[in-house]
This record gives sequence, structure tokens and C-alpha cells, in this order.
Amino acid sequence: MACVNEAGTDGRAAGSDGPETQPVAAAVPASRTRLIPPELGRRQSLSTQQDILASRRSAIVTAAERIGPAVVSVNVVRRTRQLPRSAWDMFFMPRGFERQVEGLGSGFIVTTDGLVITNQHVTEGAETIVVTTRDGADYDAVLLGEDPLTDIAVLKIENGPFPAAETGSASDLVIGEWVIAVGNPYGYLLGNTEPSVTAGVVSALGRNLIPSGEDAGIYVGMIQTDAAINPGNSGGPLVNAAGEVVGVNSSIISRSGGSLGIGFAIPIERALRVADELVRFRAVRRAWVGLDVAGEDRLRDWKRVGGLAITDVAPESPADRGQLRAGDVLISANGRQTRTFLDWEAVKLDVGPGDSIATVYRREGRDRRVTLIVEALPSTQAEKVAALGDMRLITVTPAIRQERGLNRDHGALIYEIGAATRRSTGLRQDDVILQINRQRIDDARQVREAFRLAVGSRSPVRVFVDRGGAIFATDFYVSR
Repeated sequence: MACVNEAGTDGRAAGSDGPETQPVAAAVPASRTRLIPPELGRRQSLSTQQDILASRRSAIVTAAERIGPAVVSVNVVRRTRQLPRSAWDMFFMPRGFERQVEGLGSGFIVTTDGLVITNQHVTEGAETIVVTTRDGADYDAVLLGEDPLTDIAVLKIENGPFPAAETGSASDLVIGEWVIAVGNPYGYLLGNTEPSVTAGVVSALGRNLIPSGEDAGIYVGMIQTDAAINPGNSGGPLVNAAGEVVGVNSSIISRSGGSLGIGFAIPIERALRVADELVRFRAVRRAWVGLDVAGEDRLRDWKRVGGLAITDVAPESPADRGQLRAGDVLISANGRQTRTFLDWEAVKLDVGPGDSIATVYRREGRDRRVTLIVEALPSTQAEKVAALGDMRLITVTPAIRQERGLNRDHGALIYEIGAATRRSTGLRQDDVILQINRQRIDDARQVREAFRLAVGSRSPVRVFVDRGGAIFATDFYVSR
């Protein structure tokens, strides 16, 4: 039978020439197997543990701790019309059937009195909004404003003070630096309200996403990151290694709906500017310069012409006063190279009325410089003429035509229209009324007068409108 010799270390009896046997470690007292004195082992163990603990306290850990208390879940309930999906549904589903749908997103608190920034596509159509903080407390939120173009919305919650996020700057980000995306990708489905953290790097800056038919927003000048952004992360903060918010998580490119390592965030400077406009004016005052540029069908032209071709300049516009004209090539604006119309849109999104845009343009082979002073959109400043009770119209001018990209040089643009009038007339917002019966329309006041004369008539009025470049006609009776 094999045995272990307490005096040996190779499993054989001392002085034995017999066959080698496998040692039975359990038979050796632990004190006899130590190769390092116990005191030294303890000292090294403590030192190693301290090193490990210190290494765990990385910049990402610190940043997550700093931003965590300000991150919230945004829970919305919206009512949507249910469309029949089968013959069974068509037979049993009532017409106009609607159901309540729950939605989920993220956000972050930016002021101690409870202002919250999130994405507009999170709050769109919401009947009720509840904000849940990290500690699990629920707060009814009021929607102060939302802007589909930039995909930013601002909420207000009460009973603070609340922990507010510290904001940084996206303008000094560098490709390759660490960032973390924070949010609640699956909210209550995960069983708690602690925000999730994913880490990555800044993959690219100033990214433009070609708009699709499903997108109401313009995603230009975006921060691209490989930090995982999943459903429910929308509206949460993108944070640098110092724990400062540098962007608002907004969209991902994915066929499956999950993260594929290509995520985008709205620069924080844009988000804060839009939020400030929504809080102060309940709407975003858009920038107008008065020039048209080459569109989506000419995305590759910049390689040939060296910039972005200007196709039209509105009379008496900032561009006109700056002596720009069709045929000039826009090289840069506010330091940003302008290669496609998306670059120009990015510049305009980040300025408002009264701001300036320093431009470099090329004419006849020579580069020139001019600073343009931005104005408010002409449609917001134009006289609004009321008609049919809840309809407001503005006269089409060269400035309005350029702003809205209209094909007609005359008519009255429907600036606003109520739901009841829309249903009874077939007219829509942004329609351009060109003719009523046989009368050509050149002024919004003519529309009001034509409708006034038609009150009580036994014959309907026929209205010809331009809708998206196509001509439509609609007939309706005008009542008091």
C-alpha cells in the first residue's frame, strides 16, 4: 500500500528506492506545506488587495457614480389607433378602435428644481408621463415642450431639490476617448430602477445620418460611439470620463433592434440650447439665412466642386445682404466644412435668431469670407390672417417660398388649421391655396374675403391647393 513519508517531499519513504507514488496532499498538515512565512503572506495579501481595490476605482467607475443619481426612467402612456391585421379583426374590431400603449425611455435631471431632458420620440403623443428616479420614487411630469426636428423634449417634475447632472462640452471631444452611455434600457423589466452603464469610446464626430421616411428629426453633427445603446436608453446621457454629460443618447443603427456597436448621441450644446428655447418660448426659434443649397440628389458633388453649391438666394435675406448668390460654393460655416446639405443643416440647428454664421465661399476660383446675421423664420414673423374660425394663413412671399421650399410664387399658405376644419374641408396645414372658384389667390386676405362671401351659399366653394408639389381640389360648404 502506498504511503506518504512525512520526511519526504516526493511521496517516497526516506532512503527508499521503491517505485514512485502519487502524494496524498490531505495527509500533510497545512503548516508543513507553507513555503512563505504566514506574516509575509498576510502582508503581501493585504498589499495585493489594496492594489486590486485601487485598480477597480477607475475613471469609468467614478464617472458612473457621479452621473447615476441624476439619471431617470421616463414612462409614458399614449393612445394609438389600432388597425385591423386580419379578417377576424376587420369583422370584430370597432371602427376607430384605440388602445393605450406604454412606452419607456430615459432622461437626466439638469436643474435641482426638476428640469429633465429626454428625447422627443420618447414623449411623442404621451397622455401621461411619469419620471422614476434612481431610488424608485415616481413623479408626475409635465411636458414643457418638445422639438421633433432635434429630437429633444423637456419635462418638469416637482418636490425637489433633485440631484442635477454636470454638463460638459462635446466641442472638445476627441476620437478614441472613453465615454459611457447611461440609461434604463429595459426599465422595470429588470426589476429595479438602478441605471445601466455601458462603456465605449468616441468612434467619430460630426456624423450625419441620411434621413429616412420614418424619421421626423434631423440627425446631423452627431457623436458616434460604440458604447452599447439599447431600447430604453433613448434620452439618457452620454458621459465623458470626468462624469460630465457630453451628449443625449438618441439612436442606433441595428437590424435586430439591439446594439451593434453603432450608436449616436446629440451634442449637449445643441440639447441645452433647444431645451432653453422650449422652457422660455415653448417652441424653438429656427434660424433663417435665406439660401438654398444642393440637396440629397447631389451628395457627391462636393468632390467635384470643392464644397456645397448654393442654388438660390432669397431677396432681402441675410444671404442676399451678405452678397451671396446662386452659383457660389459654400466651403465652410462656423468652422465646419460644408460638403453636403446635411452639414449646412447641422450649422443651422446650432444657431438661433441674432446669432452669426462665419462663412467661407468660393466664387470664380477665389475664396471669400462673409459673416451672416441669422434671422427668425419669415413664417413666424409674417402677418397671420384668420379664416373659417380656426384657420390662420400667411401670404406667400419670396422669403416664405424659400423657407418652405414651395414650388409656387403666389398663394396663401395654411399656417395653422384646427382638427374640425381639417375634417370638414379636406384642407391641411402647409397647403398653399392657389385659387378659390375662379379667383386667383395672391394674398391671404383674399382667402378670408372669398370664404366670407360664400357663407350660406347653396353652392360649395372649390379650392385649389398645392400640396407637396401636386395640385388638389376640394369642395365644401361655408357655414357661419
